[in-house]
Order: sequence, then structure tokens, then C-alpha cells
Amino acid sequence: MKKENGKGDEPMASNYIRFDWAMKRLLRNKANFAVLEGFLTTLLNEKIVIQKLLESEGNQEDEFDKYNRVDMLAENSKGELILIEVQNNNEYAYFQRMLFGTSKLVTEYINRGEGYDKVRKVYSVNIVYFSLGNGKDIVYHGKTEFRGIHQNDVLELTPFQKQTFKVDAVSQLYPEYYILKVNDFNQVAKSPLEEWICYLNTGDIPDSATAPGLTEARERLKLDKMTKTELEAYYRHLDNIVILKDNILTERAEGRAEGRAEGRVEGRVEGRAEGRAEEKRETARNMKALNIPINTISQITGLSAEEIQGL
Repeated sequence: MKKENGKGDEPMASNYIRFDWAMKRLLRNKANFAVLEGFLTTLLNEKIVIQKLLESEGNQEDEFDKYNRVDMLAENSKGELILIEVQNNNEYAYFQRMLFGTSKLVTEYINRGEGYDKVRKVYSVNIVYFSLGNGKDIVYHGKTEFRGIHQNDVLELTPFQKQTFKVDAVSQLYPEYYILKVNDFNQVAKSPLEEWICYLNTGDIPDSATAPGLTEARERLKLDKMTKTELEAYYRHLDNIVILKDNILTERAEGRAEGRAEGRVEGRVEGRAEGRAEEKRETARNMKALNIPINTISQITGLSAEEIQGL
């Protein structure tokens, strides 16, 4: 039975395994590729067949990454690269992170001496559980096109280029980005993509869902198929996500409160600044208590390594 959870709430109990945990533990098995293929087919609106999985940053297993982030790199039947990343915690430079990830793939997966026509197409699929940027939608798609500054026309490929590269537009040669802001989904699913986002948000798959891949997910991502040891590790994963989110939300609230108090005494501007600074310090203290690496704490809070070590 589906259990509702509000926007920003902690992960709720479900009959199915969360997608980020499944990516790390189950979906790397070729027998389970149908789940990923269904998700990508629904998102990209074309039939996706995964040939193999490649090395990615998802192999990292430090104390922070193993519950905050996971990624997977797949190669489809066209030789295109698809990077899927799940990010549980706020990262202010996430847009740049997406750019870095695709740029790295473009340069890594071409052999020295090969022509530029061998550059691989890259899709960057980002499932984020935090508020990224300002926008009202839950799914965003970004691609590159060249538009004339005088005529406002889109620069197109020549017939020879279309035939050679087997694409219809310049944008199809460049990396494409998808951002799924799943925490913002709070409605009844009315399309296959929304059925997937519902699962990504709640961890549950309604009986009425018919999107590609979800039938396979019902069979292969059930909690009752996990061993006792696997379940214990999985629930620790959920607990760690909740702890991190609670710490950050609590410190944000305390920082705002202190900022308001200081503002009444010493002035609104100074109070806000001090409140934000104290918020960062308290967040860093709590993250240190969780044994999160110093460089990761620095990236999230903006504090220097020296400041963090002195807390």
C-alpha cells in the first residue's frame, strides 16, 4: 500500500528498494538491466538498450558518498554514454558538477589520435532530492544549439553531415542534460514519466503504474527479497540520509533564528551574516560527528579546511 510523504520529508517505508540503493547494489547486474532500460526509455522517449556498464565515480565508497550520492555509467546499443546520478544532499555548485561530469566523459572515451567525429554522445541524467535552482517544473531538459544573433535562425547541419553523423540537428551531437527534481512531485501520476518520478520520490510503485521498467522493478526490487544483512545495511542507508537532512534543516532554522536575534540587537544586516556563518559552523560540526571527509564538508559549507579542523 502506498504511504504518502510530504515535500522534504524523510524517506518512507515501502515494499520496494529506493532507486539509489538499487543502482549501487542491484541494477548493475545484467539480469536487471530491464529496469534501467525502462526508466531511460521513458525519460529519453526512445528505445534504450544497455550494452554494458562502464567505470564511474559510483565505485567510490567513502563514508559520505555511500549514502549521499551514487552514479552509474551505461553504454547503449548506439555506443552513446548515459551517466545517471542520484544526489541526496544540497550541492550549491551542482550545475558545474554536471558540466564537469559530461566533459570528463567526452575526453575519456575517445582514443588518442582519433578524429573528432569519434566523440561520443553523452546524456547526463540527474535525479536530485534537493531544491536545485529556481523553477516550477519537476523535469528539465538542457541541450546545445547555435542561434543567429541577427536572424534568430538555428544553425543546421549540412546534408552530408546529417548522413555522416546519422543525426538531424547539431544539438544531437552535444551532451544533453536531464534534471529530475523528484522531491517537488506531489500529485497523481498521469503519464509514464510521472509514474517513474512517483517511485523515485516515494519508493513505492502503485498497482496502476504501467511505465516501461516498473513491471520489472516490482519483481526485482522488493524488500522481502533481501537478506537480513542486506536489509540492515539498507535501513542504515535510509537512517544516514535522514540524519544528514535533519542536521542541515535544523542548523538552517537555528541560523535564521540567531540571525533575527542578532539583527534586533546589532542591526538586521549584521545579524543575518552572523546567523549564516554560525549555521555553517554548526552544520560542519554535525557533519564532522558523522565522520564525513573534511574536503566534502568544505565543499558543502564553504568553510576552509583549517576552520573545520578547529571546530
